[in-house]
Amino acid sequence: MEGLLSLLLFGGLFFLMMRFGCGAHMMHGGHSHGGNAEAGGKDHVDPVCGITVDPNSGYGKMHAGTLYRFCSRACLDRFEADPPRYTAGEKQEVKS
Repeated sequence: MEGLLSLLLFGGLFFLMMRFGCGAHMMHGGHSHGGNAEAGGKDHVDPVCGITVDPNSGYGKMHAGTLYRFCSRACLDRFEADPPRYTAGEKQEVKS
């Protein structure tokens, strides 16, 4: 009987955490703490090729405290080979 009570208590706590805690994010399409709100809801511009990149797609790279977004792995590789060449312009997003 004690085992059943423990199981019911665990099940109740599990339900509450999944419904109102971290599991609630899964019901609404994943974690979004700050996603677009942090980026100001704007798309990023790939510093290598200039293509507009959605904040939720592509590749990201932190460099000198700034997040840069890339449309492809090839652009990311070019950036990693020579960051100063591509960081002379405007920064994309400063991480606080």
